Amino acid sequence: MAQSYLIFDFQGNEEAAQQARHRVDGWKQAFRLGRKLELRFERPEPPAAEKEAAPAAAEKEKGEAKAASRLRLLIRLDFSDHEKLSHTRWLERIPAETPFKGVPHEVVRSRDAAYAETEALFDSLAEKAQGTARR
Repeated sequence: MAQSYLIFDFQGNEEAAQQARHRVDGWKQAFRLGRKLELRFERPEPPAAEKEAAPAAAEKEKGEAKAASRLRLLIRLDFSDHEKLSHTRWLERIPAETPFKGVPHEVVRSRDAAYAETEALFDSLAEKAQGTARR
């Protein structure tokens, strides 16, 4: 199978990240991609010391913290071997589309050294999303 990951760093811009998510969801429906195109958000949790900070200070810096936080969108393209052309076209199309244009990104292919680490991250984000959905 031809699998690749596109990692977009929205640098805390939640609105742009949500627009990108809506765009991907639209593509999944329109082109009937199903599990061939999946996405996950990576929002690193603040360290424990920051969680215990005074609530007044937290509210004061709330806007600053949102701007400084890191927000990454991981998109997995999972096409079968006979769909290599579709896989290549989506790899080229997604970064060129409006919500993704100008956003720093990286492509991780199955033959890259960082592939195993990226795959583990994507799977852990999927498990975390399922865990929060069950609550």
